[in-house]
Amino acid sequence: MVTDSISDILTRIRNANMVKHQIVEIPLSKMSKAIVTILKEEGFIEDFEIFDTELETTGPHLLISLKYKGKSREPVICKIKRISKPGLRVYANTKKLPKVLNGLGIAIISTSKGVMTNLKAKELGIGGEVLCYIW
Repeated sequence: MVTDSISDILTRIRNANMVKHQIVEIPLSKMSKAIVTILKEEGFIEDFEIFDTELETTGPHLLISLKYKGKSREPVICKIKRISKPGLRVYANTKKLPKVLNGLGIAIISTSKGVMTNLKAKELGIGGEVLCYIW
């Protein structure tokens, strides 16, 4: 049983990226779907698809198609860093929203209006819990 599902998602993506897998499978939840949707919108992954298995023990999963560049297959995602953890939550208000690599990366923020990037949260003028940095 996984106690921190967000860390599990990020670790699965990070590990699949390191060994250059094309597809990675993660358990389906509202949070995982929101994070993967942001990754697709920002161009960090190719695509994702909901895959429902017939087995009741595993349940539905998300199949994520990772993105690589060039013939050497360099991963598009250079680094994923978990910020807010179950033992230490990190919150940021509108004025103190993080800027990742001077705008080259994104921060994923969980707000009262849903999960979004730091740029969208700044546009809407809301803060929230800083989940992770991706660049």
